[in-house]
Amino acid sequence: MANRAHKIRVPLGDRSYDIVIGDDLIDTAGERLRAQFPGRRFGIVTDTEVAREQLPRLSRSMERAGLGYATITVPNGEASKSFSRLGEVVEAILEARLERGDIILALGGGVIGDLAGFAAAIARRGMDFVQLPTSLLAQVDSSVGGKTGINSPHGKNLIGAFHQPRLVLADLSALNTLPPRQFAAGYAEVVKYGLIDDEVFFFWLEEHRAGIFAGDAARAEAIARACAAKARFVLADEKETGIRALLNLGHTFGHALEAATGYSDRLLHGEGVAIGMVLAHGFSARLGLAPSQDTGRVAAHLKAAGLPTRLADIPGDLPDTAFLMNAITQDKKVVRGALTFILTRGIGQAFIEKDVDAAAVAAFIEEQRSK
Repeated sequence: MANRAHKIRVPLGDRSYDIVIGDDLIDTAGERLRAQFPGRRFGIVTDTEVAREQLPRLSRSMERAGLGYATITVPNGEASKSFSRLGEVVEAILEARLERGDIILALGGGVIGDLAGFAAAIARRGMDFVQLPTSLLAQVDSSVGGKTGINSPHGKNLIGAFHQPRLVLADLSALNTLPPRQFAAGYAEVVKYGLIDDEVFFFWLEEHRAGIFAGDAARAEAIARACAAKARFVLADEKETGIRALLNLGHTFGHALEAATGYSDRLLHGEGVAIGMVLAHGFSARLGLAPSQDTGRVAAHLKAAGLPTRLADIPGDLPDTAFLMNAITQDKKVVRGALTFILTRGIGQAFIEKDVDAAAVAAFIEEQRSK
């Protein structure tokens, strides 16, 4: 069954852009790109897995529209968000003689969107780029808002730039090729928007989760509502100096867990966020800020979606609490060494808490390791 198309405008003055959500958008991308960016050439940045599944569709579309393009492929996986891969992508852009007025196309999941967007931000001192997100996580989170970057051994996403896309094409049909684990990982970011400030959306997700996973009309609706929420935060705080930090609910814990697993397939980003959101609710309850039953409700929903919710759900051994705390202190929200966490007073009531007691966090993590 075809899903109803959705269009969401991100009004940022002369940097405004549309998020288009619908079926088979990759197959019609060439025509749309030719109309919106006449006379441009394109550099498609993708990874080895997406190249196999989706690149032929995009290539055919570009060729039908008579568009010139070069393709740049990097290995699949979080490890590609590195200085070495960034350098390779930028050099390939230059090698292809793509000019400053040309367009970089990010065809892939969150890793490709972050890497290609950062490359576009710095190649020739800044090129326009378009997001064609092919994973659920990328469609509802990383493709919207202009945060681009790579990882450091010191932590995730610590090197990058704010660089807004010119267009986002979220092709629902691309999600049909995702492994169930990848889809579930993206779903964690959908749930996040309900937990931040939209209790009604969280309740709606509880009711429609099965339909979202099955691919019925609820899937397009969930993605559109998540993108609209992300756009709202971006408009309020584009450079994440204030309220946009709420979008990091679960990410402080989650990023530390990703570092602990070496940014490997042991723990996907969305899986880390899922555990992190449960921990954020649990820590908030421990501090007397939130009802303890909300932690159970959040955990139950995420578990039903096939996501991990405890440290014990992560395969293999984790480094000690000191390692995790070191990763947490490298978080981008740390100010003058003081820990900032996104905590909650209950479902849909997240808030920014500054100067969180590191000893209390360490004690809480140590306790969770035994559960």
